[in-house]
Formats: sequence, C-alpha cells, structure tokens
Amino acid sequence: MPNSIEDRIASLNWSVIHQTLDDQGYAKIPVLLDEHECQEIIRMYTEASYFRSTINMERYRFGRGEYKYFRAPLPAILQQLRTNFYSELAIAANRWLNYLGKDAIYPTNHSDFLEQCHQKEQVHPTPLILKYEAGGYNCLHQDLYGEIYFPFQVLFALNQREKDYTGGESLLIEQRPRAQSRGHVITLKQGEALIFPTNHRPVSGTRRYYKTTLRHGVSTILSGMRYGLGIIFHDAK
Repeated sequence: MPNSIEDRIASLNWSVIHQTLDDQGYAKIPVLLDEHECQEIIRMYTEASYFRSTINMERYRFGRGEYKYFRAPLPAILQQLRTNFYSELAIAANRWLNYLGKDAIYPTNHSDFLEQCHQKEQVHPTPLILKYEAGGYNCLHQDLYGEIYFPFQVLFALNQREKDYTGGESLLIEQRPRAQSRGHVITLKQGEALIFPTNHRPVSGTRRYYKTTLRHGVSTILSGMRYGLGIIFHDAK
C-alpha cells in the first residue's frame, strides 16, 4: 500500500470505479486505511476538541446510535481523503450531469467547490464518525444539508465485521420511476470504503437517461459495536 493517502487514492483503478458507478450507482473500494489508521480515527471519538456537534439519532428519530461532526480544521487524514477523492469523483459528477442533458458545474478542486458552498452560507464541515451498539440502526435518509450538495459520498468501515460486531450492513434503496424500489446490501471489511450517491443517479433507459432517487442507511447491529467514517464533500448551513 502506498504511504500517502494521495498516492493510495491515485493508485486505485479509477477506470473500473467510474464504470461501476455508471453501471450500478455505487462502488466498493479495496482496503485504503490500515488497521492503525482506523484505530486512530476511532480514538478521536472520545476527544471533544475534534467535533462541532454530537447527534443522538434516537432523539431525532433517525435510528438508534450516535454520530459526531468534525470541526474545522479537519484532522489531516480526513482532509486528505476529502480533497483527493473529490478530484476523481468530480469527473463522475459532471459526467452524470451530462448524461441528464445538463452542463458540468463541479470544479476540479475541492476548495473551489467549498467556496460555492460558502457563498450559500454552507460553512460547517460535514465529515462525521458514526457509532452503533447492539440494537442500533440508521433509518434511510439523504445527507444534503443545503442548496449546494455533491452527488457522491464515501463511507469507511473502521472496525472489523464478525469480530467487533455482527449485522450492521450498509443499505442503499433505489426508487425507480413507476416501479418498485430496489435494495442493495453492502458489507465492508475494516479499511474498505463505499462510494455511493448522495441524492440520485442517472440510469440509461430505452431512449435517454432518467433519474432514480437513492437513500442509504444501516441495518440493525446484532452484537458488538460498529464505527464508520463518512466523508461528505459539501459543507452545511
């Protein structure tokens, strides 16, 4: 595995990832964070100085569990993940717009995209760490946070399924026009990641592309404790 986060992301087979995103709307990424890095991120959870807010999911009827939004400046490893994934995913985001007959709007650099967010008063960082204990789950939802949003986000598994917890699969539900919804169940090993749509994706029809809406969640944790890291590329109001 290359040493730097930038090199690891650059070394991914992006031609296959792009094709997979077009074909099925999401893509799994092989182990990108090593065990030590995952544990370092988990340890941040107990350090209040890293976070701007804590959300009790049950209080808001989002599910059962807890998540915390990181404050600015982000820890270096999160900043590197956010910046370097954005560059490749902006290519896919603009391609998806073109499929739907729209102009490309996502700049090459993440800092330029954040400036668009800030002009709309979306100034709060959105990367977050999630913790679920046995019986926890996350209801189907979207992470939009304002008028400006990026059409992809990335979820990392921070601990080991079947060792640290059981259950807790990632869920994607795709609502197709004039058809029943389609579900996807995805499992991740420690350090693996899932790229998936924030809101909708284009699907090739008989005459043209059309949009399907996606929501994501987490199935019930059957035992143990599950930690995840969410990299969201737009800022929030």
